[in-house]
Amino acid sequence: MAITAQTAAIPDADLEAPAATLTDAPAGAANAGLSEPDTQAMEQMVTQAQAAAAFLKALAHEGRLLILCHLSTGEKSVTELENLLGSRQAAVSQQLARLRLEGLVSCRREGKAIYYSLGDPRAAQTIGLMYEMFCGPSVEPSTEADSPT
Repeated sequence: MAITAQTAAIPDADLEAPAATLTDAPAGAANAGLSEPDTQAMEQMVTQAQAAAAFLKALAHEGRLLILCHLSTGEKSVTELENLLGSRQAAVSQQLARLRLEGLVSCRREGKAIYYSLGDPRAAQTIGLMYEMFCGPSVEPSTEADSPT
């Protein structure tokens, strides 16, 4: 079987530069023709989108997700998290440092032990939703509607 290349007519302008993002445009260019309240709303939306992306990026790691899942059931020491995750202390501490930097967990020291808990209600809500979507009891689709009567 021979494979042939087919090309579609693509305007040269589409090949010259990658698509621009909202933050690439000169100030005011993306908002041309918008009223001041609309411009403020757009800027607010961009700011919120950046915050959401940073939040999701912090969650976008299997180890950090597992830590947050364990912390959703209550406060845990670093040693408890090591045992629950089956990971070395250095790896757990590295992920906890990232979560602390993002404000998703808070910690307290008691003697030599450091205890962690969820520090952001958005993290708790997101982990709850993730649990429902990926870990909760699966619901089988109904086959009654598919069967002929």
